[in-house]
Amino acid sequence: MPEIHVVRHGQASFGSDNYDQLSELGWQQARWLGEHWAADGQAFDRIVCGDLQRHRETARGICEGLEVGAERVEIFPQLNEFDFQRVMAAYAEKNPLASPGEGATRADYYRFLKQAMHAWSVGEIQPKESWQQFEQRIEEVLGVIAAAASGSRTLVVSSGGAIAMMVRQILGAPASSVPQLNMQIKNTAISHFFAGSSGISLHSFNHVPHLEHHARRECITYS
Repeated sequence: MPEIHVVRHGQASFGSDNYDQLSELGWQQARWLGEHWAADGQAFDRIVCGDLQRHRETARGICEGLEVGAERVEIFPQLNEFDFQRVMAAYAEKNPLASPGEGATRADYYRFLKQAMHAWSVGEIQPKESWQQFEQRIEEVLGVIAAAASGSRTLVVSSGGAIAMMVRQILGAPASSVPQLNMQIKNTAISHFFAGSSGISLHSFNHVPHLEHHARRECITYS
């Protein structure tokens, strides 16, 4: 069966003018993951990612660690994250008192995002991309990736929301699981899938073997 390894991007630049670029730690997380796979003798027949900057930079960092050329990376815009800024703006317009104010913590921000995602999933808010459109593009790109040759290995770099939607669809879980899963996914965490004639199955979720030994545990991040 084809194997699919889906990786969330490295730590982005939360709080900066350009969130979409990787932080220095984000670059290091990506390189460490590539080095981990190289040391384990693992290789990939295909490498794909979304076209966001943090996706492309993560894929490049992994390629550096694997010591393979980044020109191999294919861009699939369907793997992009949903526009969380539009989703939160739509929710804030409807619920202005719930919006995080000046001095809000990251926990406040993510609590608000989780509420906004739930409102989006049940149709309470209508940002530019509907929940149904988000579901459809993830389903379509999963189908394309899963249609690989038997025994092949594909590396996919995407974002937390998109990966959470993949897991929801594969497990047949309710829409309410997507915000919950999204908040759990670590930067450069691996989720491992197998594709077969009966569909795609989840083998493992949200693992960071390249960060789990003592010297790197403080480098595990979620944003």
